[in-house]
Amino acid sequence: MENGYGEYAKDGSVDLRGNPVLRSKRGGWKACTFIVVYELFERMAYYGISSNLVMYLTNRLHEGTVQASNNVTNWSGTVFLTPLVGAVVADAYLGRYWTFVAGSVIYLMGMILLTLSVTVPALKPPSCSGGSTASSSCPRASALQLGVYFGGLYTIALGHGGTKPNISTIGADQFDEFHPSEKLQKLSFFNWWMFTIFTGILVSSTVLVYLQDNISWGVGYGVPTLGLLVSVAIFLAGTPLYRHKVPQGSPLTTIARVLAAAVWKRRVSLPNDVKDQELHELEPEHYASKRTFRIEATDTMKFLNKAAVPTGTPAPRWTLCTVTQVEETKQIIKLLPLLVAMVLPCTLIAQTNTLFVKQGATLDRRVGKFSVPPASLGVFVTLTLLVCLALYDRVFVPVARRRTGNPRGITLLQRIGTGMLLQVATMAVTAAVESGRLSFARTHPAVHGVLPLTIFILLPQFVLMGASDAFLAVGQMEIFYDQAPESMKSLGTALSLTAYGAGNALSSVILSLVQRVTAARGTPWVTNDLNASRLDCYYALLAVLAALNLSVFVALSGRYTYRTESTETIDVAMDVQGPAAARFRSDSAPTA
Repeated sequence: MENGYGEYAKDGSVDLRGNPVLRSKRGGWKACTFIVVYELFERMAYYGISSNLVMYLTNRLHEGTVQASNNVTNWSGTVFLTPLVGAVVADAYLGRYWTFVAGSVIYLMGMILLTLSVTVPALKPPSCSGGSTASSSCPRASALQLGVYFGGLYTIALGHGGTKPNISTIGADQFDEFHPSEKLQKLSFFNWWMFTIFTGILVSSTVLVYLQDNISWGVGYGVPTLGLLVSVAIFLAGTPLYRHKVPQGSPLTTIARVLAAAVWKRRVSLPNDVKDQELHELEPEHYASKRTFRIEATDTMKFLNKAAVPTGTPAPRWTLCTVTQVEETKQIIKLLPLLVAMVLPCTLIAQTNTLFVKQGATLDRRVGKFSVPPASLGVFVTLTLLVCLALYDRVFVPVARRRTGNPRGITLLQRIGTGMLLQVATMAVTAAVESGRLSFARTHPAVHGVLPLTIFILLPQFVLMGASDAFLAVGQMEIFYDQAPESMKSLGTALSLTAYGAGNALSSVILSLVQRVTAARGTPWVTNDLNASRLDCYYALLAVLAALNLSVFVALSGRYTYRTESTETIDVAMDVQGPAAARFRSDSAPTA
């Protein structure tokens, strides 16, 4: 519908007051600019902490290799699990914008607390006597020092729960699915979103890590804290340009209601045709008034359709669900097997900030007079990913699109599977490189734990991990957003992040289990002295697990059916007083 003011968005977008928005005034790349700038600085802040965290825990808090690695992955796991809470709050109560703002405040408080913990003398742990970093000769940090530091870390994790599931969703919401040019822009959004994220990681892995290792941890934490403050201000400045989606109620409540209703009516007979009018559904006007869409009934998971069958006898109100509620539940359930298959790949990604960094600390890091911080090698993951993303979006997709007819070039599952295959190769190469490093260690003495072997022998594993991320990380984020129901987009994004949380937790479990089992047999694979460990065996084990997981993913992909896109749009009628009504309009031809 067009009028003197322009064309309204047809996807139900509104402003913060609930009024329909003009496409020319809000949304698009113009609005995304503010969102992307925020994400750039926020990723600098987060990875400025996480990429070098294992070194702080071992060198300043005097923890052992296994304990420090597990503390990193436990914290990272929490960071990626809290978004489930933030997603429910956003979809059910506050909306994505206000949930994000609240999360940003908490996040900033955590960064400030963490900066104080490495700056204020009374909060900094004592140094090792004689400059040694061995935990046996280092005084333990006090309860106050540990409490403030880990309190800051977990405050960040809590704030992350409000920001992470909503910021990328807010960005994607700026593009109207029912406008041809905006829909194409949205297909590229997640590629460039990840490009921005890894640009932030690039800065944190170089500049911030260097400041932490060579200037001070106070400066290394203070700079990203200031950057986060600026980024929040930039995001808020873009508020007049944003499109928003109206909260549709708790997605978990809807899912639980459908499951309970289907079980309650398990003996009820289903109509032969799922399009039969016997299934309960509300009038189009109900959905139009809420700026959301109906979903047609499908034959998949037919048992759940029983939740929408009227019984004709007195029954609790909650036992009758709409077809749309049933189909939304189906769409989330279909994603759960994929979520499980994503956990192990996220475990492998977690190695780049833990054991990969500790490997680098055992090697010669000199480049002329400059000493490369061990965590800075992660920059090659980022550089590889940025190059691969640009080539993928600008070269591969246009060529593949002409061959396959798919607007994305290849399907989302094909993209993820390619990333998983590259991960198998990554871990195999990593095991081979580590085997070579250990062979060198047997014939060459280490000076203070450092071998006379260049750190750049680790480049292949970092480069391959970056290439796999270009396929896996982007595809994972996009499929959980794209395939989630319209009213549960934040939940879909949170599920994607949950895989990272579970992956980090699984990393802690596997590492602890391997350490315990191998130590009991007399030859521990992972010890504080990596030159006397068998880390190559550990990496080989991860490669085998990755190969098995890939085979499971391929089997799941063959049975997965993609969500049918809605063909209904929302038109807004205008009268002299402003927006008067919203109504559905069905396109003449379905979209693929």
